Amino acid sequence: MKVTVSRKAHFNAAHRLFRKEWSDKKNNSVFGKCSNPHYHGHNYELIVHVTGLVDPKTGYVIDMKILKELIKSEVEDKMDHKNLNEEVPEFVEMIPTAENIAIVIYNKLKPHLNSKHSLEVTLYETPRNFVSYSG
Repeated sequence: MKVTVSRKAHFNAAHRLFRKEWSDKKNNSVFGKCSNPHYHGHNYELIVHVTGLVDPKTGYVIDMKILKELIKSEVEDKMDHKNLNEEVPEFVEMIPTAENIAIVIYNKLKPHLNSKHSLEVTLYETPRNFVSYSG
């Protein structure tokens, strides 16, 4: 029987949504105030969902302590209190939208999980705006 376990985390980060090859006017018309050249920040809420079979020996899908440490090392330590555009290598050429941030987080976590586990990442950029990605 498959079970989904979930772990919440959070990080604070600044970003700017813009395309380098576009004028400020075009960036503003597409991204609005999110294209502010001085950046803006969010208090991101992250929920990581891991689905798999319950191990009959441990009773776990995954040890939540291991999941907590994985989220800390792969997400929080690399993104918390950072300027995503300038300090996170994946966003040097990729616009750090909530969609792309969720994909990057998924790609950072997935290789560390048992290949039999499925992963879904839900990222709240604001309490009302969120995205989910499951590969």
